Amino acid sequence: MNVENIKNKVDTIFNKDYTIEEKLQEVCTYLMNEVDYYDWVGFYFKNGDKEELKLAQFAGEPTEHTIIPFGKGICGQVAVSNENFVVQDVSEQDNYISCGWKVKSEIVIPIFVNGENIGQIDIDSHTVNPFTKNDEDILEYTCQKVASFL
Repeated sequence: MNVENIKNKVDTIFNKDYTIEEKLQEVCTYLMNEVDYYDWVGFYFKNGDKEELKLAQFAGEPTEHTIIPFGKGICGQVAVSNENFVVQDVSEQDNYISCGWKVKSEIVIPIFVNGENIGQIDIDSHTVNPFTKNDEDILEYTCQKVASFL
């Protein structure tokens, strides 16, 4: 994985004359296709004033988890903790919402606008223990780009 090349491509996507929704969709598709162990990539955003997340753009198999209450699952925990959450083996998590039997690991990075956690990027992998600091670096960078357009 070439971190700088991926960041440059993310920059290219956000510099296109697209709507924010089109940019988010292209980022999801690009990341899923570029990183072989990213099997599902999606954005969740706070659902208005509700204490829940709502699925926005994603790439990968459809999920029934379009609404996630704060505190539930990895995404819901990040909505409360405001911190990155890397789960190298989902079978070791008590508060995990299964998106399918193929998912073995998950990484979730929050998106902040003016200091407020307004959403997150969520990556599922069918591989146990795939994530490194490079993944956090790329996804934090991506979330900062998203925040700059919201």
